[in-house]
Amino acid sequence: MIACLLTWFATWQHADIIRVANNPELVLSTIAASLGMLTSVIGWAGILLNNRTFLAVYTLLTWVTFAFLVTPGYITYRRYSLNLEGKINDMWANALGAMGRMRIQNQLECCGYFSPYVEATVSQTCYARSILPGCKKGIWEYEERILSNWFKAAFALVPVHICVMLAALMCSNHVTYRFGKGMMPEAYRLNVGSMAVIMDQYANQLAEQYGPEVAGKVLERSKSNLGLAQTAR
Repeated sequence: MIACLLTWFATWQHADIIRVANNPELVLSTIAASLGMLTSVIGWAGILLNNRTFLAVYTLLTWVTFAFLVTPGYITYRRYSLNLEGKINDMWANALGAMGRMRIQNQLECCGYFSPYVEATVSQTCYARSILPGCKKGIWEYEERILSNWFKAAFALVPVHICVMLAALMCSNHVTYRFGKGMMPEAYRLNVGSMAVIMDQYANQLAEQYGPEVAGKVLERSKSNLGLAQTAR
């Protein structure tokens, strides 16, 4: 989500190229990130409220989020691996339009596709006698790098998201109104050592009130009842 927002607001270098040349992928990635955040909020609400309905909706939305997560990765992978040069040629000639070509020319400091005489949009820096190079090499190299990073980042999240989906499937049906209730914190749970300390204190109190003989008998009986006699030895 942060990467998408930084791209939409053009806060890093050449971000405007992505907004022009990779707008469908950017839109899908933004939808995936937004849906993922909404899904996580619903999941947290289900956990905090012990609500199985919320968790069921959360489990369903993890699958929807997964679909939107892999879609931009698949699109960018196909574009990267299957005739990227031809796709860039078609994009420059047919898809960008005059304004889109001018925005890319301003970002890459180039003019025209092969040269200022081929499919150039006239601007203050791009005109017939401009010494700026053509944009094909620059946009090709930029698209190769961006598309490669894009699908690698998308597919790297797939194993993590699958683990989340499996955990949601396994856990959503086990949450009831008793979930998380009546559980003693570990720091306050009794163990053999803490029981021995409590019994020693109890024995000292008995010895002060009834004498050491009565205290010894009561302590021995308590140890045998709790099965601690052998442990104490």
